[in-house]
Amino acid sequence: MVTVTEAAVIALLFGGLFFAFVAAVGLIRLPDLYTRAHSASKSDTLGAVLTLGAAAIALDAGVDTLKLVLLIFFMFITNPTAAHAIARAAADQGIEPWTADDAESDGPAAGATVDAGGDSTDNDPDDAVADGGDRR
Repeated sequence: MVTVTEAAVIALLFGGLFFAFVAAVGLIRLPDLYTRAHSASKSDTLGAVLTLGAAAIALDAGVDTLKLVLLIFFMFITNPTAAHAIARAAADQGIEPWTADDAESDGPAAGATVDAGGDSTDNDPDDAVADGGDRR
């Protein structure tokens, strides 16, 4: 049978793993430095803190638990501060944030062609209009 302490450790570990996974996906999927820094500073910090909290609960009271609590405090202070410093340095270097206009200026999507009028026509039959009318 699982004790309350063991259940708390398991829940914190799974929570930490979930937020670490969300941070990794955010670093891969998000479009620019600013959104990636946001993902890393928020999700990764929470994932690491939950995992360290699970370790602190598993170790019971003692010097090791005190060290883990100090590490948790240190991570809460330094991770967001470092992400802010990186974003500030990028802004000082003139790196522009990604906007929705950037997505439109990247050109037509894969599988699309541009007709003589400059309009993009999608070659995907799944998106075809059922009545054959114009999409505008």
